[in-house]
Amino acid sequence: MKRVLITGGSRGIGAAIVRAFTEKGHRVAFLYHTNHAAATRVAAETGALPFSCDVSDPKALGAIWKDILFALGGAPEVLINNAGISDTRLSRDVDDATWRRLLDTNLSAAFYLSRMAQVPMIGEKWGRIVNVGSMWGKIGASMEVAYSTAKAGLRGLTMSLAKELGPSGITVNCVEPGVIDTDMNSCHDEATLAALAEETPLGRLGTPEDVAAAVLFLASSEAAFITGQCLGVDGGFAI
Repeated sequence: MKRVLITGGSRGIGAAIVRAFTEKGHRVAFLYHTNHAAATRVAAETGALPFSCDVSDPKALGAIWKDILFALGGAPEVLINNAGISDTRLSRDVDDATWRRLLDTNLSAAFYLSRMAQVPMIGEKWGRIVNVGSMWGKIGASMEVAYSTAKAGLRGLTMSLAKELGPSGITVNCVEPGVIDTDMNSCHDEATLAALAEETPLGRLGTPEDVAAAVLFLASSEAAFITGQCLGVDGGFAI
């Protein structure tokens, strides 16, 4: 049994990751921002420990860190940086506040938590960090410049940390979902989702459970010799 910390765990992919780890018997804490009702449901269903926090704020993370360690019974051995938000508009219409909000939530938060979690991992000579990126960080998405940029940054963060932390027995990897059937994509109408499914070589949208399975594998002992990799969970969309 490992101690696991997951960000963005109240819904969608994050909730599926929480379920995947608790079903394997791991002790799990998860962070969420404002959706208290959803977080309560996930906690009741899985037994995972919920903590409300704005992951884009390093001071807020620092303030809650001791509470997380106490609840887990020690420092996280596995860190899953999943929290993310999206925004769709032309690049010329992206204001400064939106740009900062997306980069801070989707990228800076992963850095802040990786910086905090790696210290005890280094001491134990073991750890797993898995970042949840996006295929748009690999190929770019029109009208999602801030989101694509932040997710591309996760690729660089993953590879850099993998080289730095590898000698301490810590692996760092990234999963890059494609079009997944979650609330984030509920802005699309049925025709658009059908077109996206048709464009996907496997002929369907992904599920949160598809992504959770990949994350669970990369955090497992079976993936002990895999680090610095960006694994597409996109049905072949980004080939």
